[in-house]
Amino acid sequence: MMKPAYKTLNRTLASGIFAVLASTAANATTGYFMHGYGVKAQGNAGTSIANFNDALSMASNPAGLSWAGQRIDVGATLFAPDRSAEITGSPLANGEYSGNGRKYFVLPEIAYSHQVNHQVALGFAIYGNGGMNTSYKQNPYEKFGNAGTAGVNLAQVFFSPSVAWKYSETQSLGIAANILYQQFEGKGIQGFAMLSQDGGNLSNNGKDSSTGIGFRAGWSGKFLDEKLTLGAKYSSKIRADKFDQYRGLFAENGGFDVPESYGIGAALQVTPAFAVAADVERINYADVASVGNDLDLSQPLGSAQGSGFGWQDINIYKLGLTYQAAPKLTLRAGYSHNDQPIKKDQTFLNILAPGVVQDHLSAGATWQLDEHQDVSIAYTYALEKEVKGENSIPAILGGGEANLKMSQNILGLAYSYKF
Repeated sequence: MMKPAYKTLNRTLASGIFAVLASTAANATTGYFMHGYGVKAQGNAGTSIANFNDALSMASNPAGLSWAGQRIDVGATLFAPDRSAEITGSPLANGEYSGNGRKYFVLPEIAYSHQVNHQVALGFAIYGNGGMNTSYKQNPYEKFGNAGTAGVNLAQVFFSPSVAWKYSETQSLGIAANILYQQFEGKGIQGFAMLSQDGGNLSNNGKDSSTGIGFRAGWSGKFLDEKLTLGAKYSSKIRADKFDQYRGLFAENGGFDVPESYGIGAALQVTPAFAVAADVERINYADVASVGNDLDLSQPLGSAQGSGFGWQDINIYKLGLTYQAAPKLTLRAGYSHNDQPIKKDQTFLNILAPGVVQDHLSAGATWQLDEHQDVSIAYTYALEKEVKGENSIPAILGGGEANLKMSQNILGLAYSYKF
């Protein structure tokens, strides 16, 4: 009698999450990717390549489905970013600018896993991959010929059907489709139209959307009497449709692809009550022209070789600790660090996207309500980071430096039901 009700719940929640995600921008913390998928993973600083806590582990490593069992996981994460910019040494626009026109963002997620038989597991997840938002009531580019509020709003959502094959008692392979839906809106830079190949599609054109599809593959194995779990994952680059309304801003006529990423992980059950997990990941931002191209005003904005945000590839290092404090209470903690994606000479355009945070401290807990249900909470603080510009404002715009600063508070809540 319970199963039809939960199928209805699953469909209803999925529809609701799509509606919310499609209109919400997240402020992710490893560049513009999420630092962890699932609230339990967030409490462990995002370790999830070999640390399988719930069905949302398929968002990192689909091989984890083989160990998830039959369950549904629903969560929501509240982001409270603090982002700002400062311009110094400019003959036009010196000053401090707050990008906090909008202070809070809610990012929901849902995942369902189904054990078909001893070897095969199926799953489906809807979650935010990441994004970026800034909203400057005082336009930092006003003295460069721009008017009105300035900022960007980027949201990326994945719909991810997955399958895992447990080809031995201790090892599994998994694969998932990455079906992308993304939205973008940019404001307050229309005064740079003379620098663009298409000034009418540079700024202030409302929300535009695009789609694309890629894949994620993963492996997982258990060793040392299943005390040690190892994992590896790879996510392909997604070549998304163009943002036509912003083909005068993004390189390659409005292109904005999702970069490839990959990583390895390990989780060790040190004692029956204590476990440690670690991940190393890489995101190849520089392979996406609109993200990785350096600011170069000798090339028109939006052209094949047009300026991007100058982001470089980053490595991410994560460490998570889990302690079974009581039969019904699990405690988590973690720390992660990522390379700096934004170079010091690329800060000017990144006033719109100051994703500079590098260090994250996490804590979390799960309380088991009964044999089927549990609730979880996680808190992450992304430590304040400032990147000071060096030769960052082009001479054609008068020179000077743009300095970026960001920190974040992240709170996640989740509910799980095991069938």
